[in-house]
Amino acid sequence: MAEQSRETTSAVAGPRLHLGCPSCGAQLVVEASLRTTRCPYCAAPNVVERPPVPGVPEPVFALGFTVTHGAAKEHVARWLKTRSRFTRSGIRTAEPGEVRGVYVPAYLYSVLAHARFRASIGEDYQEQETYTTTENGKTVTRTRTVTRTEWRSLDGELKGYVADVLVTASTGLRNDELEALEPFDLRGLARYTPALISGWVAEEPSLTREQCLVQARREAEELVGERLGRFMPGDSHRELQHESRLDWEALDVCLLPVWVLAVRYAEGEPPLRVLVNGQTGEVQGKAPLSVWKVTAAVLAVLVLVAVGWLLSQGGGR
Repeated sequence: MAEQSRETTSAVAGPRLHLGCPSCGAQLVVEASLRTTRCPYCAAPNVVERPPVPGVPEPVFALGFTVTHGAAKEHVARWLKTRSRFTRSGIRTAEPGEVRGVYVPAYLYSVLAHARFRASIGEDYQEQETYTTTENGKTVTRTRTVTRTEWRSLDGELKGYVADVLVTASTGLRNDELEALEPFDLRGLARYTPALISGWVAEEPSLTREQCLVQARREAEELVGERLGRFMPGDSHRELQHESRLDWEALDVCLLPVWVLAVRYAEGEPPLRVLVNGQTGEVQGKAPLSVWKVTAAVLAVLVLVAVGWLLSQGGGR
């Protein structure tokens, strides 16, 4: 277990322990009374204390839990029952296991984007077209209305503020998992104080600020592209290209409420990790498919196709 215990004292929240999970690498901050807690991400039974990491930023904002422990469990129970019939045996009938709430660190990013763009803008117009066709063995001339598009080049600039981009700062919660749990209602953000997370497990950032900044800029660029697509005039557009200059960047650590459940559905199988947005109740998880069930379904379809073909051949004789 731990080689050395490190406690930090808060007048509001009391002693806290900085712990590191040897299984998934999550960096946690827990109340001293919770030092025997399992890792909320991978359910590892041994959480080892670690020395403080220089330069780890303190949270600036936190978003509180509004979905209760019991409600999170009910959301997961319904989610399990609605999984595909091709998932592994036991998943649809499994009971949610231990439910743990954790404050997950993310970076909240905002930026002023200056985008230069160029594209081809399409303007639709209609005209009458004469054509010939055959009717009753005779060639006849007809007219019809057709829609054509006139294309012209457009380039310019668009300046706008991109706000509320969230990227994970945790090795325990991948960014695609965070995106699946979004959106969070950031109107509920509060300035962080230790009292806000008293009694809860809170993870410290385990990804560097530079790593998260690269991801945040990438997502901001994608949002700029989507905004430009909606901004384009005309009836259609194509070949949209843009380059952005990013100014006035802000990147603050924010703690997000997430319920984590480990669902055990079969003896000897690793538990299925399911996540619940602690504010909206959105459930995220990947239930593994059964190779045998999928194979049996494919074979059944092939048999039906073969039988249908044989019957058609027999009926043609």
